[in-house]
Amino acid sequence: MQRLRNKRVVLGVTGGIAAYKSAELIRHLTKLGAEVQVVMTSAACEFITPLTLQALSHNPVHLDLLDTKAEAAMGHIELARWADLVLVAPATADFMARLAGGLANDLLTTLCLATSAPLCLAPAMNQGMWRDSKTQQNCQELLERNIRLFGPSDGSQACGDIGPGRMLEPELIVEQAADVFESDILTGINLMITAGPTREEIDPVRYISNYSSGKMGYALAEAAVEAGATVTLVSGPVTIPAPDRVSVIDVTSAREMHQAVHGNMNGQDIFIGCAAVSDYRPEEILREKIKKDPDNASETLDIRLVRNPDIIASVSALEQPPFVVGFAAETQNVLNYAADKLNRKQLDLIVANDVSDREIGFSSDNNEVAILGKDLEETLPRASKKVLARKLLKIIGRSYHTWKTEQESA
Repeated sequence: MQRLRNKRVVLGVTGGIAAYKSAELIRHLTKLGAEVQVVMTSAACEFITPLTLQALSHNPVHLDLLDTKAEAAMGHIELARWADLVLVAPATADFMARLAGGLANDLLTTLCLATSAPLCLAPAMNQGMWRDSKTQQNCQELLERNIRLFGPSDGSQACGDIGPGRMLEPELIVEQAADVFESDILTGINLMITAGPTREEIDPVRYISNYSSGKMGYALAEAAVEAGATVTLVSGPVTIPAPDRVSVIDVTSAREMHQAVHGNMNGQDIFIGCAAVSDYRPEEILREKIKKDPDNASETLDIRLVRNPDIIASVSALEQPPFVVGFAAETQNVLNYAADKLNRKQLDLIVANDVSDREIGFSSDNNEVAILGKDLEETLPRASKKVLARKLLKIIGRSYHTWKTEQESA
């Protein structure tokens, strides 16, 4: 059931008595870590109030196709793009007929036609309506379009009849919704990533930093969410937008990053230290701007530097450390320096790259790396950082599960 963690579910609610079960369905989905946006037809509002479903989903309920406020914020196309899954429960005979006919005469049918996400329906109607040949024909049409049907089940109905047409119980719908998603390699994993540079202040207008753009760390965060992880991203100052569904902690200096990492380490399964952390900082931060002597062209400025905390080594040194992955950005002897860092800091894996090559170094959209670990040395050829991030996480995920098994059997 952890396959629903971090998933975005649009729940469509149509006008049947089973609409009251939608509240329980939302509760189950959110409890399993899914984010839920609710779309209701006008008839559904006669059975359950939008306010109830808004309170349970913690999101505004979407009602009208031509709602100017909705279009300005999250219109039907944006909502269709947002969804990882569109689930209509209950799905009435009328809704199924309109969807089978390709109609788009309200927000929900329009969204269902526009989305590329998996579309699932939980039928709910009188047993006679379910058995009707036209309803069965509509079901066949929907199945041929790869729309999944969850149920219906047999049982007593609100009208007093007994037979097929009863909506599945919310627990069963949630189970079938989870089955839509494959079990990703990081499903259910808590993962922390550091990314970007740090800045070490000299005076109110100057600082020491490096050329890191944060692109690799941000690509890893995005790919980790796609792979099912719950991601905390501790980021130095960058100019790229934060990935969706990632908890971002913004920091500036190495000491702030160290504090943020250890302050949020509890419960983390994997730590990936991708940030380019400044090894040194000025011993003294001047409170006023340093002024040059206009009459002394040969004037020099001496700044005494002291060591910053070693964040990744401090994580590895914890009494119960997570699975720790480091990065080694080198300009020479890349593999030798990376192997030394792997052993010296007691890391589980290290990712090495040559930042002297401007086509794959800092600020580039591409990268190529080597991954070193226990009985592991693998090279990933040049690719975009987003593509490379997905490949890296597959290796990290496999190594983590092996490590976890060894830890449990020790």
